[in-house]
Amino acid sequence: MKKRSDDYAFFAMMFRLKWIDRWALMRNSENENLSEHSLEVAMLSHALCVIGNRRFGKELDAGMAAVIGLYHDVSEILTGDMPTPVKYLNKEIKEAYKDIEKEADRKLLTLLPEYMKEDFREAMLPDDRYGYEKKLVKGADKLSAYIKCLQEKKAGNDEFRDAEISTLKQLEAMGLKEVDVFMDEFLPAYSKTLDEIKP
Repeated sequence: MKKRSDDYAFFAMMFRLKWIDRWALMRNSENENLSEHSLEVAMLSHALCVIGNRRFGKELDAGMAAVIGLYHDVSEILTGDMPTPVKYLNKEIKEAYKDIEKEADRKLLTLLPEYMKEDFREAMLPDDRYGYEKKLVKGADKLSAYIKCLQEKKAGNDEFRDAEISTLKQLEAMGLKEVDVFMDEFLPAYSKTLDEIKP
């Protein structure tokens, strides 16, 4: 049976990103929802690709990286935000959760009309053509988490102390030159006040 136009609930589901809080197991001085995080990851992904292209002579698709960043966590609309200590407890849980996330993405794609599915599949389940862009999106995701830790620390919240240390180690272990450049050139401004950074 053909779907009616009002059955296409994909964007209504995307709207729900703003209702999913991150860092649920930790005391936050400022709550962060998944919609805010996704925008930040998209912007950082784009920036990392531009750094890769301009500083290291790569030919990365910065626009596609931004779109992958926008949609990188939409599966959590269906699964919720699983806390990192649980998600990465062991290899079996990590792999099982990846499968659950992919299945959730596939379910969300069914909420689109047929003529749009392939474009959104490319954004939500990108193939190997975007292998390095996907690595940079992961780097951007970790950068976003690290920035959150720095902001919480700046607000006097020690709850994020261990998360800051472990996230920095993960960033360093990625070995992404683009991330290193971003951290050297852009990260220091995050500790400044508006008066110190305004143009």
